[in-house]
Amino acid sequence: MAVLNIVLVEPEIPQNTGNIARTCAVTGARLHLIEPLGFKIDDKKLKHAGLDYWQYLDVFVYKDLHDFFEKNKGAFFFFSTKAKNVYSDIKYPDNAYLFFGKESKGLPEDLLFENPDTTVRIPMMDEARSLNLSNSAAIAVYEVLRQWNFPELLCSGELRKYKWSDINNIS
Repeated sequence: MAVLNIVLVEPEIPQNTGNIARTCAVTGARLHLIEPLGFKIDDKKLKHAGLDYWQYLDVFVYKDLHDFFEKNKGAFFFFSTKAKNVYSDIKYPDNAYLFFGKESKGLPEDLLFENPDTTVRIPMMDEARSLNLSNSAAIAVYEVLRQWNFPELLCSGELRKYKWSDINNIS
């Protein structure tokens, strides 16, 4: 299976990180957390937002961005409201890393300035500051997986009371 990585740089709100952890768990994406964190990994709010999906999650913690870049190689994409490129115009390769900054400030501008071709934006109204972090991560994850044709993901479901195959038998 192709590898997808979500990188949260100094996340502050445990519920956002918990929601992103759940997205990673149900899609097979890996979660990378860059300290300092605005919460402890065992925070109840973090665990509650991720519900009972933690056993399906690969999570890695780094002391800072330098530590992260020393230990990881791949294609890096930086999500920011300050970007000039639209996220859906990018082709995401295997071992892509999708970076998201802390809720109050986003990613460091030096990092964005040094990577103009891989800094991307989710379009939104000009008057709005930004989307919620966990919503942004979910949009990005599913765009990459869509491009990869949803590898190893179940793309259909079954009803409890009915069968889809019975739909043509209803008069």
